[in-house]
Amino acid sequence: MKFGINILARDSSADLRETGKRVEDAGFDSIFLPEHTHIPIDGDVHAGGMAVQERMKRLPDPYIALTAIAAVTTSLKIGTGISLIAQHDPIAMAKRIATLDQISNGRFLLGVGSGWNRSEARTHGVDPASRWRVMREHVLAMKAIWTREEASFAGSHVAFGPIASWPKPAQEPHPPVIVGGEGPGVLQRVLDFGDAWGPHPVPGVVQRIDELRGLAREAGKPEPPVTLFNVPADEGMIDAYAGAGVERCVLYIYDDGPGTIERQLEEHAAFIRPFTGSSPGPT
Repeated sequence: MKFGINILARDSSADLRETGKRVEDAGFDSIFLPEHTHIPIDGDVHAGGMAVQERMKRLPDPYIALTAIAAVTTSLKIGTGISLIAQHDPIAMAKRIATLDQISNGRFLLGVGSGWNRSEARTHGVDPASRWRVMREHVLAMKAIWTREEASFAGSHVAFGPIASWPKPAQEPHPPVIVGGEGPGVLQRVLDFGDAWGPHPVPGVVQRIDELRGLAREAGKPEPPVTLFNVPADEGMIDAYAGAGVERCVLYIYDDGPGTIERQLEEHAAFIRPFTGSSPGPT
């Protein structure tokens, strides 16, 4: 099993380039950064409470931060965990992501989701009720741009073409799209426009992984890999997920003041060592 780190950083966090190097040296295969362009002041409140939401107000742009991390690492995969792709122009995002994949020599992982904050979607002009449908079309439109010399797309929310856009991603046919979420329709979404599933470790997730594989076989499609986000450092849970064939478990780090990212990274690095067999590295 592979292990990654998902960091809820903020503007006052330590240099993320140095953090990225520490994550790579500690034996993790990947680093993920979440996305919120903003938090509406009078909007929805996160289920985790105001303390979590306060951190989300201060998130850096994941794509710019990941570009900086890519420049100072060599093998570490860089990803969004997750990006609210419905809130972005798909033509511009296709170029941004392809450029990042080129710069990183094919190390980018695109985690996408609809987002919990309906007020945030509304601020971007996205009807919260249709945000999953908008996300689907944005992803499919980007895939068209990444894989065709002349791309066209005709949907209810996105329509263009024919257009030419370079660079193309370093990965073929494109960076893997990890569809986040645990809702009732998510498995069909993974098979429809995703390449992998990225749920949280909610009750029943192992059974749903089996269900996803069965649906893929019925549809004549490859069984999608699974990346579990924000997994606790619990040996029993990791063993269960490894037995279920989970490809990657992503542990969670949040910035709660000076030194907290570094301390949590050291604890997580020590936790994964028996599973990865990696030797202690500088953290």
